[in-house]
Amino acid sequence: MLDQKGKEIQQNLVKWYLKEKRDLPWRHTTDPYHIWISEVMLQQTRVDTVIPYYNRFTKAFPTMHDLANAEEEELLKLWEGLGYYSRARNLQQGVKEVIELYDAKVPNTREQISAIRGIGPYTAGAILSIAYGVPEHAVDGNVMRVLSRLYAIEEDIAKPKAKKIFEDLIMMIIDKEDPSSFNQGVMELGATICTPGKPKCLLCPVREQCAAFEQGKTDSLPIKSKKSKVKKITYNGYMLKRSDGKWLVEQREEGLLAKLWQYPLIETNQTNWADLYGITWLEVEKVGEVTHLFSHLKWEIEVFVGKVEVKDAEKFAGRWVTEEELNQLPLPVPIQKMRNLAE
Repeated sequence: MLDQKGKEIQQNLVKWYLKEKRDLPWRHTTDPYHIWISEVMLQQTRVDTVIPYYNRFTKAFPTMHDLANAEEEELLKLWEGLGYYSRARNLQQGVKEVIELYDAKVPNTREQISAIRGIGPYTAGAILSIAYGVPEHAVDGNVMRVLSRLYAIEEDIAKPKAKKIFEDLIMMIIDKEDPSSFNQGVMELGATICTPGKPKCLLCPVREQCAAFEQGKTDSLPIKSKKSKVKKITYNGYMLKRSDGKWLVEQREEGLLAKLWQYPLIETNQTNWADLYGITWLEVEKVGEVTHLFSHLKWEIEVFVGKVEVKDAEKFAGRWVTEEELNQLPLPVPIQKMRNLAE
């Protein structure tokens, strides 16, 4: 049963969202496929970063059939720089499943949509509420932060079991007439007002209903235990050019950044690796260092640039590409950082 506080939160939040929402490209459509793309891209990624990627992606693949038929290398090139590349592969695979099982119509029930590759509880709720107007919860870290403060909930939001509390709470207070505006309103509030660091409480449309504001707990909520320590890996990265101007690259086979292309990255404790590539040094020098932080590990790369020649063609591992060909390959961000440093 919705109490008075819940009603006021619902009304004030929806009213504020409809008046103050940011003008974002995915807010100009109710196409579930395009909403799906935006939600996948927004996972772990800032809105400002996503906008140009979303525009390019929907232009390249305006329909599910376009994405389903795309070559993986084209897909990864369009995703280049967004990171978490498994999201792109799962999106394509999920689209293929929707085409095969549901005649290219994204399902409109949580049970069916949740069975699609790459669609978790949050993405399912976002698509259902925004595209179809179905009152379903869409709970992520932003939403848990907002609700933790509104209701002074002192559960550790980093623990999986806490999520059910917030999902149940959303289902109790969600606006069943306009679940799209309600869910997006909570997300918008968390992104622009009820931020992790210093929330802008004086601008908040639901300040009067906020228990944390009333109790002076906005700085201490939500409770979130720290992640485990980030693992560090150190590499030597080699940008090596042949006498004809072609660069040595290789494709990552599996694991992190699988199917993307890179210059040879050799862990610093490895020796005599040049023999494995069937090449001989001519002139190689260190030009600097780059670092890149993933969610669970940190790469530190000492960057070397130089000239080599092929010593053993049969032994050669890798691929020689021109500058133009290199620009067409999907390259992960650490490799782009190496190129920028060398330039």
